[in-house]
Amino acid sequence: MDPLSASLLTFGIILLVASWVILLIDSFKQDYSWGLTTLFVPPLSYIYALFTWQKSKDPLIFAGIGWLLVLLSL
Repeated sequence: MDPLSASLLTFGIILLVASWVILLIDSFKQDYSWGLTTLFVPPLSYIYALFTWQKSKDPLIFAGIGWLLVLLSL
C-alpha cells in the first residue's frame, strides 16, 4: 500500500469513528434506548441520524466524507 492510500484510509477511519462518537453522544442525550442501540449496534446509529436529521446533520456529513476517503484509498 502506498503512502497516499494509507493516509486516506487512516483519515477516513478517523472520520468514521468521530462521526459515530458524536452520534453516540447525541443519541444518549435524546433517549436512553437510542443511546444503547447506537452503542451496541453501531450501524444503527446512522438510522437514528436519518430520523433526527436536524440535530445530526454534521456527523452524517463526516461519515460520508469518511466513506469517500476509504473508497478512494482502495
